[in-house]
Amino acid sequence: MEESQRQKKIGTVLQQDLVEVLQTAATQGGMRGVLISVSKVKVTVDLGVAKVYLSIFPNDKGPKLLEGIKSNTPLIRHELAQRTKHQLRRMPNLEFFIDDSLEYIDQIEKSLKGKDNPLENPDLLDKRKKS
Repeated sequence: MEESQRQKKIGTVLQQDLVEVLQTAATQGGMRGVLISVSKVKVTVDLGVAKVYLSIFPNDKGPKLLEGIKSNTPLIRHELAQRTKHQLRRMPNLEFFIDDSLEYIDQIEKSLKGKDNPLENPDLLDKRKKS
């Protein structure tokens, strides 16, 4: 089902403000050299839940940072509510996830450039299938 205009608008507003909130929190928390990007925000039909997909660089800090963000979700939600109080009546609950699509694309590129290229050696496709 495609998102409605209202869902897209709320997602965009949340995405813009979340970037500022998370990046500020990371730098104030002493995490220098960490880049947090909000790649997508999907809002449910009832506007009650917003699924937030984060890209974190460097990748090895992602799980630890995601855990910290999840534990501080009420504070982040409150900060967002303060920023969007003139645009949103009700702040949706936030659910955070790691967006690993960039890693997936990178793995595909490495496979195509390396010796494990499935296009040149079709026998490799069988061992790559998920069980």
